[in-house]
Amino acid sequence: MEVVLDAPSGRLDKALSAALPALSRARLQALIAGGAVSRDGETLTGGSARALPGTYLILVPPVAPADPQPEAIPLTVLYEDADLIVIDKPAGMAAHPAPGSENGTLVNALLHHCGASLSGIGGVARPGIVHRLDKDTSGVMVAAKSDRAHAGLSALFAAHDIERSYIALTRGAPSPERGRIETRIGRSSSDRKKMAVLKSGGRDAITDYVVQTRFAVPAKAGAAAPLAARVACTLQTGRTHQIRVHLASKGAPILGDTVYGSGSPATAVRAAIAEAGLNRQALHAAVLGFVHPVSGEALRFETPPPPDMTRLEALLNAL
Repeated sequence: MEVVLDAPSGRLDKALSAALPALSRARLQALIAGGAVSRDGETLTGGSARALPGTYLILVPPVAPADPQPEAIPLTVLYEDADLIVIDKPAGMAAHPAPGSENGTLVNALLHHCGASLSGIGGVARPGIVHRLDKDTSGVMVAAKSDRAHAGLSALFAAHDIERSYIALTRGAPSPERGRIETRIGRSSSDRKKMAVLKSGGRDAITDYVVQTRFAVPAKAGAAAPLAARVACTLQTGRTHQIRVHLASKGAPILGDTVYGSGSPATAVRAAIAEAGLNRQALHAAVLGFVHPVSGEALRFETPPPPDMTRLEALLNAL
């Protein structure tokens, strides 16, 4: 579609939204970020930029089917019965379809693997999904195959009656070496795509952590902090991006985290990241423990970090 702005004012996304009521501001922001909006033939990428006079062309892609389709994606299955399935999710796989990740998700893989047995309580976009890991976080996830398991697992997660531990490789190390981070987390006022620690509003967020290994520790007592660390984190709540936000708030962001990892690691650490081939945040969901919502059996699953993190840790240990 095409629109002419003669004398616009303010932000581009807001001006286009006013001129095109059929498209929401959020939808326009996504289209701009995806390179689908141009002015006088020049592709635009920043919706927050000031709107300028000109002819704007908006390429709106056709609407995708609402129902995710089964895809024959290999899964590492740790446990499966008639009610639930536990998998070791690889980094790079989104939990469920979303803008920018419509295919190749865990839901697509589960629909193929489980067929019609997958629980539908979560809605057509995310059947069986009772919790999620960020797309670029690896590790243990559970999904419901029956409605009674879905209801039971959802209740466990809501009550935080789940054991969840993560391994993170961080820039520097949080101080003290063992502690609890207790804040409120909500949407950042400056960037709605990010989460942030808030003074008011948001939701309670609690993470327990312990520094397991410190890498490249200065020889001089009382010198600067180590260049990097391996940190174990246990979730007491499950907020979006909780561990990433909490470690960054302690001045020890997760290595490879382009969203919350403000500041650059030391040269030696950057070299290790490149050599290890790490192109994501170095965060792995290592442990998931819960009581089976149908059988009552206590289940606990633990997996080691994948090769990119394992290799990076070895390189950091050699610094």
